[in-house]
Amino acid sequence: MYRSILCLLGLVSFISLASSVKQSFPEIENDVPYSKVAALPFSSAEQQVQYGEEALQYALLWRAHKAKNTSKQPLVILIHGGCWLNAFDIKHTYALSTGLAQAGFNVWSLEYRRTGDLGGGWPSTFEDVLAGIQALKEYNQGEFDLSNAVLVGHSAGGHLALLAGGIMDNLKGVIGLAAITDIEAYSQGTNSCQQVTNDFMGGSVSDKPKEFAQANPAKQPLHLQTYLLQGSQDKIVPEGDLANFEQRTVVVEGAGHFDWIHPGSKAFKTLIQQLRSMP
Repeated sequence: MYRSILCLLGLVSFISLASSVKQSFPEIENDVPYSKVAALPFSSAEQQVQYGEEALQYALLWRAHKAKNTSKQPLVILIHGGCWLNAFDIKHTYALSTGLAQAGFNVWSLEYRRTGDLGGGWPSTFEDVLAGIQALKEYNQGEFDLSNAVLVGHSAGGHLALLAGGIMDNLKGVIGLAAITDIEAYSQGTNSCQQVTNDFMGGSVSDKPKEFAQANPAKQPLHLQTYLLQGSQDKIVPEGDLANFEQRTVVVEGAGHFDWIHPGSKAFKTLIQQLRSMP
């Protein structure tokens, strides 16, 4: 795995995109539906950075808007969710990246191969994420320092972030937003996202016990600075799934699954507070 990642680092390339503009995100009520998140305005990323040979192996960089102490804020490495499916791509977190940039954070948002993509699924999806994080070392002659980077993942992206943080302990920290923390237990559920877990893994827990254990944050070491942010009304990744992580969990009452990626939500404000208070 590591050898393939190192080979990919030599492939980093840059594409300049349109400059970002200020967007407005009015405050919303809790438990926002996905349709409202998908309809949000956003600013374009400043650059696209290819970290591998495949079309979906790229990162988008949003530059922080000028704000007090911006230089001291950690870089946010963002991993979008979407049940590991190629039906949900990086675009649905454009507004989140925009909101983070407007709050004074540089954002390195990763696209990666998912279930339904050629080469997607476990473990290739996870290898893409690791390669995308490692590519930061090569970007712009080492502009960003991983020791001042916080890995933030939402839902299935939170699952990948937790696993990556356990390997890359040189990161500043990891924040899981409605993260899937126990993929074995999650695969036994009946909601639409739970039901496609076996597709991502290429089989069931009974078929691939070793692979599920390797892909399970509940059975793998986590980064020492790992925080889980959860909404009490989340029906896609229920609050009860965090029973083993109480000492690192912040629950936002009334928040649903998609509040975390809406910059006008109470959940988003909680994320900003957590990022600014990272030790």
